[in-house]
Amino acid sequence: MEFDFVGELPFRVLYGALQLVLIFIIAGIAIGISNKFISRFSERRKKAKFKMDEAKADTLASTAKSIVKYVIYFIAGVAILESFGVDTKGIIAAAGVGAIAIGFAAQKLVADIITGFFVLFEDQFSVGDYIMVQGIDGIVEELGLRITKVRGFDGSLHIIPNRQIEIVTNKIRGDMRALVDIGIAYEEDIDKATEVINRVAEEYNRENEEIVEGPTVLGVSSLGSSDVVLTVMAKTKPMAQWEVERELRKRIKLSFDKEGIEIPHQKHVVYNKTEN
Repeated sequence: MEFDFVGELPFRVLYGALQLVLIFIIAGIAIGISNKFISRFSERRKKAKFKMDEAKADTLASTAKSIVKYVIYFIAGVAILESFGVDTKGIIAAAGVGAIAIGFAAQKLVADIITGFFVLFEDQFSVGDYIMVQGIDGIVEELGLRITKVRGFDGSLHIIPNRQIEIVTNKIRGDMRALVDIGIAYEEDIDKATEVINRVAEEYNRENEEIVEGPTVLGVSSLGSSDVVLTVMAKTKPMAQWEVERELRKRIKLSFDKEGIEIPHQKHVVYNKTEN
């Protein structure tokens, strides 16, 4: 008499229970390994040269862990059903059809979320960064998985769907450039004007910690209709370039006044014709 080991009910139940335990163990190990990998990647991003914001890194890590966890749960659930003899082909097919239907119905939403995820994952920009995107420049106020909010310098709040973010110019990564053009009259001594500007630049460099390099006089950049233009350049910390430019113009103007160096400006001469 042949003994059917698997066919006997108690052994089938025991076999199924062992499979169930094994699937849970494998799923738990897979989730633990993936969570450890995601956490390690997140910590590296926090300590990188261009550090990711800690709150954003934690949010991204949490989102990634949730996605991986539910994917593993789905795979484990299918494996459990198959271990009990349930035909899962229909379930998988239904899930695939449902996913396709949802995808077609919410293509824009899905595109927003996927793009937002990669913006976060690749650290293209962060909250507080000065960026230009889609012809809009300003400070990033909010970075989500669906939309990005950018505050313009005129106070306008621009809400941009993430799917429209294609080319981003991040203007806050690394040193910024402060560029000032100063015009002097053709009659003035260029070397003297350059000496005065250099003196102002050295003094301002010592006083302002936001200046990384310079300011330096690059020389004559153009010959205008009524002036000779000298260009001054400095490297500054991010977002400090405009303040440095404004202060440089002010100090150079005051120094030119003291030295008697003329900055050309338009003049209107009125002649009064009188009869003899």
